[in-house]
Amino acid sequence: MTPEPLLEALRSIVGADHVLTQGKLCAWEQDWRRRRQGKALAVVRPASTAEVAAVVRACAKAGTALIPQGGNTGLSVGATPDDSGTQIVLSLTRMNRIRAIDRDNLTVTVEAGCILQTLQEYADQHGLLFPLSLAAEGSCTVGGNLGTNAGGTQVVRYGNTRELCLGLEVVTAQGEVWEGLSGLRKDNTGYDLRHLFIGSEGTLGVITAATMKLFPKPVADLTAWAAVPSMAAAVRLLGLAHQHLGASLTGFEVMGQFALSLVARHMPQLRVPFAAMQGAPYCVLLENADSESEQHARERFEHLLEHALDEGCVLDAVVAESIAQARELWHVRESIPLAQAEEGLNIKHDISVAASRIPAFVEHTDALLTREIPGVRLVNFGHLGDGNLHYNVQAPEGDDGKVFLREQEARVNRLVYDAVAQFGGSFSAEHGVGQLKTHELERYEPPVALAMMRAIKQALDPQGIMNPGCVLSKP
Repeated sequence: MTPEPLLEALRSIVGADHVLTQGKLCAWEQDWRRRRQGKALAVVRPASTAEVAAVVRACAKAGTALIPQGGNTGLSVGATPDDSGTQIVLSLTRMNRIRAIDRDNLTVTVEAGCILQTLQEYADQHGLLFPLSLAAEGSCTVGGNLGTNAGGTQVVRYGNTRELCLGLEVVTAQGEVWEGLSGLRKDNTGYDLRHLFIGSEGTLGVITAATMKLFPKPVADLTAWAAVPSMAAAVRLLGLAHQHLGASLTGFEVMGQFALSLVARHMPQLRVPFAAMQGAPYCVLLENADSESEQHARERFEHLLEHALDEGCVLDAVVAESIAQARELWHVRESIPLAQAEEGLNIKHDISVAASRIPAFVEHTDALLTREIPGVRLVNFGHLGDGNLHYNVQAPEGDDGKVFLREQEARVNRLVYDAVAQFGGSFSAEHGVGQLKTHELERYEPPVALAMMRAIKQALDPQGIMNPGCVLSKP
């Protein structure tokens, strides 16, 4: 069947200028990490929920697959068309309005294409806080954050995107609109449908808007950098931070020495803190956001670090003296992925293990990989506060990165993911499954869980047109 009738129908819905079929479409057809290059029938850019619904109905009638896409910053190839040239990329970036704010209810309703940083700044202008924060916040969208249940650096206090969402507006696979934009914090009226769509990566329907939680802005916001003698010491420091700071602990990041050395090598303009350069195997970045006075918050923060020094789980520490200095510390942490890319192609893992078991996991897996692949370099960093590590593997010094990936990626993944399973963890903490990890889901997820997932997919998307091959492999 010729696709032209469908394309004409789509042009009549969103306008001819917003049905892209010619020119360079790689911004929509290639994933952010450039792992996959697809070929779309068209990129369709609706401007309203009504237009999304009409597009979905037209595609359902034609039996044409849809790939919902936000800022296209995902790391698991979850928003990339296949190479058949038959799928529609549904780009939601024109749906970027902030519809309403309810200051008394501490909620904001935004469309799926709203850039995360835009929402952060909007909340700040109203004297409030939207706490979701991640490296791609200048280009990722709220819909994408919800579709992947994004995490970031403040999960230890505020939770993943799932915990920040109170309601959704969704276009179903049949082109119907579910109006679920409640700002209610208590609503026990049957199944909580929003949780089906959050984290489903566009495989069950299209998230078009959401009602999100806001929070009072903290009075004091303090950042510290600490060198620690081991991963076990970092976990002990985490326990002390919970004990001394309670709910005001908002961030707790760990960085291995080799990861920091890459920042120092490739980004010499950044001043890696002194403690990192004194041979400590790990450094920790702590953030404390308090509703009390800055003086009182600083006293508590410094008391924590003094206690940690006495306990021997911190070798040295510095507290940022200004907002600018705190941003410099965070910039070092956020530059690790870019520095690793400058070093060469690498094998990335986004894994989670209970914080209490991370030291044993790291010791076991470090030894396993260095034994199996002599000279391999381990770039270990991430959100220790919530048990999420970016446990990445770099080729031995001087080796060709492309050859290393081609020859070793499958083997390294199996070694790492088997170790994660052995320690009761997850192979995907915050990046999602996408197309990249469907086989891992089949290998590590219990059969009964897979059966329930397939039953949900069949019930909500019986035609199988919503992002086929993402999360669940194609039948």
